[in-house]
Formats: sequence, structure tokens, C-alpha cells
Amino acid sequence: MAHHFANEIPPRLLMWQRVREYAVPPSMIETATARRAVGDWAGACAAARVDVDFDLRAVGRRHGTELATRLRADLRRLAPDLLRWHMPRSAPDGLLRPGLTVCLARYPRSGDAPLLLVVRTPPSWADAGQRMSLALWDGSDGHAGSGGSNGSGHHPHPHPDRRFRLDLHRHLWDAGRSADLRWRSAAGGESPWAVARWAAEAELLLRAEGQGPRGAFSVRLGAGARSSAVYELVAPDDSHVPALREVRTPQNGIAALPVLPEASARVLPDLELLNTGLVTSGRLHPLVAAALAAPVADSALVAETESDDPHRVECRGEVHRIALRDGVLTAVDHDPDQLSREELLVALGGPPLACLRAIDAVHRSPEALPAVRERLGHGDVAGALAVVEGLLGTGAVLRDGPLREALESAVARRIDHGLFRSGLLSVHPAAGAAGYSEWESRPDLRSLPAALRRKRGSRTRPRNALSG
Repeated sequence: MAHHFANEIPPRLLMWQRVREYAVPPSMIETATARRAVGDWAGACAAARVDVDFDLRAVGRRHGTELATRLRADLRRLAPDLLRWHMPRSAPDGLLRPGLTVCLARYPRSGDAPLLLVVRTPPSWADAGQRMSLALWDGSDGHAGSGGSNGSGHHPHPHPDRRFRLDLHRHLWDAGRSADLRWRSAAGGESPWAVARWAAEAELLLRAEGQGPRGAFSVRLGAGARSSAVYELVAPDDSHVPALREVRTPQNGIAALPVLPEASARVLPDLELLNTGLVTSGRLHPLVAAALAAPVADSALVAETESDDPHRVECRGEVHRIALRDGVLTAVDHDPDQLSREELLVALGGPPLACLRAIDAVHRSPEALPAVRERLGHGDVAGALAVVEGLLGTGAVLRDGPLREALESAVARRIDHGLFRSGLLSVHPAAGAAGYSEWESRPDLRSLPAALRRKRGSRTRPRNALSG
């Protein structure tokens, strides 16, 4: 199978494999689905870490009952966990694409620009928790007015992005339309581009832009303005299947052309992961698995339990066991009195037992540290703590080391997100200040304690694989 040949797997697929493992945990899907099933769309959003930056009653007073009713209907169909599953992400870590405004739905208004339901991601410096927010956009630089404070008024990019838009792809967030994913997806073979679907998707795009079923459009094929290609949708007449024809850049430039959305341009990552064996159907979102006709086992959404097998350590010529006892990782083959004496000797400068060294190493830098970091990076604090408790027990006291640093950094970064959401800070607090360097611009390093940042910046500091 393809997943045995790691050297041949593209990095983007390895990224999506990690995203599917950690970004939308089963507990989030279960809770959000349960709340949505009883009509509690706000509870579903809360479960999926989606903030709501408007009030439906205020929307009704300002824009009329009919528009508010349509908005409420869409919110009840919204599966926020499915939306998180399909949101644009950035390489190489697979986190949500920062500072993005994505259109989900349009609501026409008489004499005015349509009102748009949008989802926003915070800038990278404030992305702790990987939270998203729902807002309304009325075509201005701000928001549509919700009758309350929110985090969208100072968003770095309040305008909806033309390349990342989901109003033409309701199946990626609307639970009632999720089955459309099957026919809206296309296999790309060895290519990540869904070229076979471009003509049909371009016809939907051009009609939505009010240009009829034929015309020119652009496709973003990479980074930079020069990476776009221009195609024309042509056919002998409207009764024939449209075809694509690549054309030269028009005189008025690419910027004036409609942009084929990223969701239309690329092959669905889940299809590639399934085809290469990097993920099983049980790891997919249930709505995605159902749409792709990939059966999901009943236990697919049950969290995996940690093994109860104890660690084994060679200590004083014998193989000893280290296991959880009464919520604490313990050297079970040493009696408590002996352990107390050995710990006292260590405190006085003596050499520790091999069992005590192993316990100390697990507390500072456990084998599961990468999984803990992945969960923290994607905002799954509960999942990260569950892994830590499974390794060290509920009564463990963390010691200085990479594990404690990762947990402290995650806590500190949530403060920045709170400041951004409250409107107290709209840019990184150190931006423009003397001494601001790339260390502060990196989300994984910015919130470390000052002493640790100085340590990281030291040229004499030894390098190791666990220090990030």
C-alpha cells in the first residue's frame, strides 16, 4: 500500500493526515452534532469553538424579519464542526489559515449590497485555541452591526476573500447539503488539481457573478500573482457540455476576472488520503464518510484509550515496571520506603535509581510530547491534558522541561487571543517596537517566558530534537 512508502508521500498529504488526526477531535464532532440535532445552533458553535459576533434580534430590527428568518434557517443547518473540517489551512503545520474572511452565504437586499454571512480566523499572533468567529458583512470595511461588541471590527482582512469562499460550496458546511460532496469532488490522479471539475465549477462561479454560463476566469496555481492561469469557458451552445480553453491574460488584467475558489480548484484532501491509505474511513468526519460512501464503524468516534501495559526499565540488573498507581506514575517494584530513601539521596546529590530517572524523563519529555503539541496547536486543550493524564496520572506534578514549556506556552497565548477578541489589541503587541525580532513573530515561540526565549536565542545553546 502507498502508506508504506513514506519517502514518496507528498508533504501536503502528510500535513493533511495530521490535520485529520488532531484538528477536529471526535469529542467536538459528537457534542456539536448532538446540539445541532436538537436545534441548538449556538451550542453547536460553542462546541466547535466558533464565536458568534451578532445577535439575531438586532439583525431582525435592522434588516427585516425575512432576512433574519433566512439567516436563522442557515444557522440551524450549519454544522460548525464540518466547517472547521473543510476550512483552508496553511502548510506546514496545518493550522487554520490566519486572518481570513470566508463567505458562507449571501442575502440579497433591496437597493443595497447583499448581506453576507462570513466566518473569520484571527491573525497568526492571536490564533491560540484555533477559534473562529461568525459575523455579518454589509459591504463596508467594518461589520454589519450586531447590537454588541465583537472581534470583527478590527479584523486585519474584513473583506471576504475571493479565492477562499464557501457560498458556492454549501456542502462543506451545511449538514443538509453534505451529500453533494460526492458529485462535487473529483479525483486528480497524481495531481492535486481537480481539473476534471473546473468547467462545471466555473459555470457555477460565472452564473453567481451574474456573467451567464460562459466567460473567462482565473485559477490560482501557487503563491504570487504570476502563478495564476486564465481560462475561458466555451461551448457551441448552452445545450452542450462546456469546455475549457486556456487564454492569454486579458488587457484589463487578471484581477478583474472571477477567481475559481480553492475548494473547486483542488482535489478534496480526504479523497487523496483515502486513496493513498493514509487515513481510514473511521477517521473521517461522519458526514464526509457518508458522502464519499466510505462506511464508518460504530466505534469510529470513540476516543482511543491508553494502554494499561506498564513501562519496563532495567534497574539494578533486573527488569522493573513503571505504571500508574492512585493517579501517579510509580516504580511499582520498589516499596514506598525505599523510594523515599532514594529520593532523599537524589536531593542530597546522589545518583538516582534507573526507575526514578525514567519517571523523571517521562515527566519532562514524554514520548507522546509531539501528540500533545499537535493537540495544543489545534486548540484541543482537553485532548492534550487527557494524553498527559494518561501518561503521568491525574496527580502528577509537572517538572521543568519541554512538556511543561508546551503547556505554559499554550496558556500564555490564549491571553493574546482574548486581547484580540476584546478589541484591546489589533496587532501583535511587540510589532514595531525596538528589539522585535522573528522570534516574537513565530506563534510557537512568542509566548514563552523571557528566560526561555533568551535561552533559545543563545548561539551556544545545544540543539536537540525535542526543543522544537
